Amino acid sequence: MKKEESNIKAYEQNYTTMVPGAFAKKMRTCVIWQFFRFIVLNIKMLIVVSKSH
Repeated sequence: MKKEESNIKAYEQNYTTMVPGAFAKKMRTCVIWQFFRFIVLNIKMLIVVSKSH
């Protein structure tokens, strides 16, 4: 365990999850950005599959 992690105890009151900011929320709901990410991920998958065949 890292030194920084030794001070963090799960299920304590000060142990919280990250909350996305305004920019992250906007990018997650933007249809144009999601379409672009979809295309990029599909291209990456095609490259991986083409290397294995």
